[in-house]
Amino acid sequence: MSSAAPGVRGWTDAATPLADVRTALRAFNAERDWARYHSPRNLAMALSVESAELLELYLWSADGGPQPPVADRGPRVADEAADVLITLLNFCEAAGVDLAAAVDRKLAINAEKYPADRARGRLEKAEEL
Repeated sequence: MSSAAPGVRGWTDAATPLADVRTALRAFNAERDWARYHSPRNLAMALSVESAELLELYLWSADGGPQPPVADRGPRVADEAADVLITLLNFCEAAGVDLAAAVDRKLAINAEKYPADRARGRLEKAEEL
């Protein structure tokens, strides 16, 4: 993995299983001996930091204006989004979370909480519907 140039895998959302991403990330971290720093607590904090770096790219955007507001920030959006996902996957690894199973479960919970016939196009919380 260390000899691979950025983007050489040709991964896409449509064609790459999450398990492959997790396996590659696990190997990347092992090559650098970074797992020692990856406690759930530290990674939860890092997730907040990485999310804030993504959010910063949109700081001061007008609702109807360009997103992000400065054109030069656009190319950084994908990198920051990748940092968020990498940190989230590291968190899941350290906390023993099967992310796909957790998303599947949460979608089922939310489907009950927000039935489409009552929630479609609405912004209220479940208890406000």
